[in-house]
Amino acid sequence: MAYPTKLLNDGERVVISVRTHPKVLIGPLLIGLIILVAAVFLTRVGSGRVADISHIGLWVVAVVALIWFVVTSVVRWATTTYTFTNRRFIKRSGLVAKEGRTIPLNRISGVDFEIGVIDRLFGCGTLIVSDASTDGRVLLDDIPHVEQVQMQVAQELHRLSSGDRSDDGT
Repeated sequence: MAYPTKLLNDGERVVISVRTHPKVLIGPLLIGLIILVAAVFLTRVGSGRVADISHIGLWVVAVVALIWFVVTSVVRWATTTYTFTNRRFIKRSGLVAKEGRTIPLNRISGVDFEIGVIDRLFGCGTLIVSDASTDGRVLLDDIPHVEQVQMQVAQELHRLSSGDRSDDGT
């Protein structure tokens, strides 16, 4: 997903823009499947007018649970992006209510990564952006191809620290 160019400053360009790996949706989708199976099973149990009314209530609860566990997770995944430009790191999330965090690249002191066993199977990992703020570090979990992302960001940090500003518009 490309970062909107209208939100970039003059001379700023996107180095890399990513979102979390789709593996984060496995849990919510499994919960959704369990909710549907349970609702279908419970609908098949019982008959008569009282059962019909309880089935409607059951399906209302099932739909609310599906929205709560599945739809909100998919929307959160689809609307959260992590973008590194030649000047700053930007984390944006939200569909209606938006939130974001920006760290200038010259404030970033390091970019590291961690890859666990499960992450290795899915081809993702955690990117750790360290800065000089009171928060200290930002953990970006489940970033696809985290090693390549870390290398690109480290290269941009090196370019910035070496004084090569030929392509940042200044």
